[in-house]
Amino acid sequence: MSTTPVPFDPDIEPALAQVTQPDAPPFTPETIPAMRAGMAAMFPPAAVQVGDAPVDVVERTIPGPDGAPDLEITIISPRGLTGTVPGLYNIHGGGMMVGHRNMDVGRLLALVLELNVVAVNVEYRLAPEHPDPAPVEDCYAGLVWMSKNAAELNVDPNRIVVMGGSAGGGLSAGVALLARDRGGPALAGQLLLCPMIDDTNTTVASHQYKGIGTWTREANLAGWFSLLGDKVGTDAVSPYAAPTRATDLSNLPPAFIEVGSAEPFRDEDTQYALRIWETGGQAELHVWSGAFHGFDMYVPEWPVSKIALETRNSWFRRVLGLEGE
Repeated sequence: MSTTPVPFDPDIEPALAQVTQPDAPPFTPETIPAMRAGMAAMFPPAAVQVGDAPVDVVERTIPGPDGAPDLEITIISPRGLTGTVPGLYNIHGGGMMVGHRNMDVGRLLALVLELNVVAVNVEYRLAPEHPDPAPVEDCYAGLVWMSKNAAELNVDPNRIVVMGGSAGGGLSAGVALLARDRGGPALAGQLLLCPMIDDTNTTVASHQYKGIGTWTREANLAGWFSLLGDKVGTDAVSPYAAPTRATDLSNLPPAFIEVGSAEPFRDEDTQYALRIWETGGQAELHVWSGAFHGFDMYVPEWPVSKIALETRNSWFRRVLGLEGE
């Protein structure tokens, strides 16, 4: 398919040039270990990142899925918290292949301080060593633990939002589907930031960013193959792994779906919102003009990034009943 990409906003192209190095190695089984190590070195432990912010940071190990290893989580809470507050259950990104929960500490710290909520940040097994369903089952197990232990966490179990970006957004959508289908925790919402949800890579947007941007078509193909192997693109793919495969998007918690206009996930994310609306469900969709994948983390001072963050916070306040607090 020959396509012309939607252009990046000129104001953020200099940042894009710094982030995307032309000599960066491709995602392959041989390069993934070094990429993981490099990313881990970029993000220190949560306690170091939060510094003297008025929050408590607790690192814990909790049970994983039946027969699977335990899970590591980080809990970030407002200091001196009394009574119950809403909870955020966060799943990090990284294309299913790389990444670590410490990547998202900055985003979560800002939300804990702004909204007076408790954040639980989960670590899950990565592909290709741990293909589907390991990642989504890990994430679901962590959510179930959070719900069951809500009182200990000072969390209102009826006001929990699952959230994540990129692969974490896709896993969040998968977890929301699992919670519905298994009669699990009743989520107050699902925050899906540029979620990775379509393994078929057949949309126009998925073809427009071959070799360009912060997340390319090539990287996305590698991520899905790592997760699904030879099943990728076939009828054997689970909707919990690739949520666009779900035939029924009814009775899901309210969704906030955000994506850039200049990235591979634009069309699949837009279509996901449309399909939720078709069932009579609630979805709030934002497609930010000229934005590349992960724009809010790479160019946080860009005016559009600031507006996007304000818009997310507005949605959080509405779905968590925080308006006026």
